[in-house]
This record gives sequence, structure tokens and C-alpha cells, in this order.
Amino acid sequence: MTTITSRDNPRVRRWRALVRDAKERRREKRVLIEGEHLVSAFLDAGGKIEVLILSKSGAPSFGALEKRSGKAPVLLADTVFRAIADTGTPAGIAAEIAVPDSNIELNKVSSCVFLEGIQDAGNVGAILRSAAAFGIRHAVLGPGCADAWSPKVLRAGMGAHFALAVLEIADLAAAITAFGGRTACTVPRGGVALATANLSGRIGWLLGAEGQGISAALAARASLKVTIPMAGSVESLNVAAAAAICFYELSRRAARS
Repeated sequence: MTTITSRDNPRVRRWRALVRDAKERRREKRVLIEGEHLVSAFLDAGGKIEVLILSKSGAPSFGALEKRSGKAPVLLADTVFRAIADTGTPAGIAAEIAVPDSNIELNKVSSCVFLEGIQDAGNVGAILRSAAAFGIRHAVLGPGCADAWSPKVLRAGMGAHFALAVLEIADLAAAITAFGGRTACTVPRGGVALATANLSGRIGWLLGAEGQGISAALAARASLKVTIPMAGSVESLNVAAAAAICFYELSRRAARS
């Protein structure tokens, strides 16, 4: 099997662009996922790999995943693989996949998470991961959010993308209107204590960037404002931590009903 040894190879240049450029990902509707865990999670979810990419030295370690993918891999010299990798010490496996279509009929989903202006990729990925873990299957990202399919968000999501329908949209207010259920947002103080809040019915969680939080216009649309009680002098939680607590509470009650 031939090994690609040049960083100037057209395929390598294209994969490097998919890793580094959100515009290219959106234009092609393709993304590179990197690492054994993400590739395995994608296959577990029934995904179809377009191209399996292995480093020359790593190839012997991934025979099982190669077989599961049903694809003959493209081999890259280790230095070339590092050129397309987003991590400092790449594991030696990546895959090109199609970005799933996200034609969500928001008025039919039971729960959803809406993100406004969350630029930190780690927070976006962690929120998606918690949503998937606690049974929320739909996420809508508004303007100003980190690209849902960027390498850092994918790594933080740990495979959650493949259990969710993820929609990136220019008009978050219109998406909330289309959802039509109750919307809940967290506030540091003055809201209903989460433990006693009414979380029945169709709930859309509205989460904003740390610091500025939810914009006034969207906060005014929230039918429920909840506060997570905290001890000591801590004033607020990281948005991803707050999201996980809220999603867990919703899941806990659903399990009891």
C-alpha cells in the first residue's frame, strides 16, 4: 500500500484545511475526526466513514477499527499525519466524515439546548456531552458560538455529536419561537431554586457565555429562571458545569415519573 509522504499532496492540503478552517468545513459539509475514541464512537452510532486515515507507524494498532470501517485506509507518513492533526501527540488515526444533516423539527422535540455566544470550544463540547449523557438529543447554536464541528469542540464532546442533532443557526430567537415550549435559563441569584423549579413539559435550556450571560432580549423570553444554590463565597458556576447540573436534574425527574 502506497504511503503519502508529502505535505503538499492535494489530499493532505484539503484535510489540513478541513481541520483548520470552519468555512471549508461548512462549504464541503465534511469534517475530520481524530483519535481512536471519536472514530469508534462514530462507528458505534452507525456512521459511515468517507475516508479512513492512518499514520504509517500507527496503522498496525487499528486493525479492528479498519475492519469495522469497511474502508481501505489511506496511509500517511508520520510527519505528514502530524500536519493534519490538531493535537500535539496524535494517536495516528483520523477519519473524514460528512457533517450530518440537521433538519430539526423543533416543534416536535421534547427537550433542547440553545446556546448563545459561547465562544469557548471546551465549554461548547462539554455542554453537548452533558446533553447527550442526560437524554437531551437536540442542540441549537446561535451566532458567536464556537464552531460545533471544530476539532476542539469535537474532542470536548467525546462523541456526543453522534448522539445529537446539532443545528447552527443565525437567528436563535426564531429557533426558540419554532420550539414553542417553555424556555429556562440559569441566573446567579433571584431565580427559582433548581430543586423546586417546575421542569414539566417541553423544556428548552437557554445558556449564554460566561461573563455577559444571556442577552437581555433572549432572557426576556425565558419563561423560567432558575438558580443553583451554592455554599460559600462562590458567585457563579462555569456554564458547562451549570448545564450539567440542570440536565441531570431534568433527567432525574424524568426517571421518577
